[in-house]
Amino acid sequence: MNSQYVVAKFGGTSVADYTAMHRCAQIINDDPKVRVVVVSASAGVTNHLVELVQQKADEAQRELLVDAVMQIQQRILDSVSLDADLQCGFNETYTEFKEIALLPALNKQQCDEVLSFGERFSSFIFTQVLRNLGVSSVRLDIRDVLKTDSNFSKATPDITATEVAALEHLQPLLEDHVVVTQGFIGSDKYGQTTTLGRGGSDYSAALIAEAINAKSVHIWTDVVGIFSTDPRLCSKAKPIARLSFDEAAEMATFGAKVLHPATILPASRKGISVFVGSSKAPEQGGTWIEKETQSQSGIRAVTQRKNQILLTLKSPEMLLASGFLAKIFTILSSYNISVDLVTTSEISVALTLDNAPNASRPELEQGCLDELGEFCHVSVENNLTLVAMIGSEIQLRGGDDCLVDVLSEFDIRLICHGASRHNLCFLVEQSSSDAVVQAIHQKLLEVA
Repeated sequence: MNSQYVVAKFGGTSVADYTAMHRCAQIINDDPKVRVVVVSASAGVTNHLVELVQQKADEAQRELLVDAVMQIQQRILDSVSLDADLQCGFNETYTEFKEIALLPALNKQQCDEVLSFGERFSSFIFTQVLRNLGVSSVRLDIRDVLKTDSNFSKATPDITATEVAALEHLQPLLEDHVVVTQGFIGSDKYGQTTTLGRGGSDYSAALIAEAINAKSVHIWTDVVGIFSTDPRLCSKAKPIARLSFDEAAEMATFGAKVLHPATILPASRKGISVFVGSSKAPEQGGTWIEKETQSQSGIRAVTQRKNQILLTLKSPEMLLASGFLAKIFTILSSYNISVDLVTTSEISVALTLDNAPNASRPELEQGCLDELGEFCHVSVENNLTLVAMIGSEIQLRGGDDCLVDVLSEFDIRLICHGASRHNLCFLVEQSSSDAVVQAIHQKLLEVA
């Protein structure tokens, strides 16, 4: 049975400066059900940290990047003074950060360590901002609770170990305090810092909610809920009041940046509702994501995810042969590569992979290509965009609003439909993807 606790997560723009932090603290102060607050790094910090771990900077440049990170923190600290316990922890964290960030070479584990500091710094400051409003708050190092494997940069959570650790370290604090902790990071069984991948703070919040059987997770960002498409691209994009877990998962997976794709998994396992709203305008409401909704069938949103890779694997030996796909996916799995779309013919397989910018390591490593090349011809295409139409019971059929007619206007590299009734996906050239999304939204989603 779920508790009445709420877990609230605030993204980078929501903790970008003192004014933003104070606004978010007021949201917490106004809702006594919120007992856990998960914070991201302040806006801009993670970009500097990614530069550090990419190992392209010399010593002088690394020092400048460290200074850039601390300048962002200091601008906030100019408006708030830390209590002694928080100041001590902040200073110790800064010392750790400077020591490791200035090393001339970093291994994968040390890269995760460096990437963790943004969230660690912001959680000290946000705890103080809450205290200044009279909220009894404590800071918790999430690495004591969120347990993962040792796959650095893309760690997989250990659900059972996390629940056990939450019972020991987090649960006892909830009755009397608001607990402020960090998103995106965890620790393996050896106590080493791990990260869940870029944007993993949403996922962290949902995992914590699952571990304490929370009633809901509130994801506070800079937009008023989840829209029918990116409102910066289509002025007539509308917020969607309610989505099912399936619809929201598809939207997050295929490009709705407001929500991390994995967030829905822990929530759906425990039936925990998810709310997405704007920390700048909490009074405007947002989007509720729940197990059961009264949503209508058809297309409800269109998303896009740029920087995609199309990997085509061709071998005449595949004809009438068994085990070809198994061999391919075994190799991809060994490199922890996630595949989105798959289409096959008699002698070839086409796969789409996400090539997210600012990743700490490339999605498609040369070693993987070499192994695949040992038994098939490998072709890699870049600069593609995955466009997805999301909804319920989506079908290709004729009519005045025929989807086929809309798609016929564009050159499509690959199309995937039928595996799920909640999406229809296809690849287009990145240079034309904005126009594709605008056309689909105008013809299928905008009401005259």
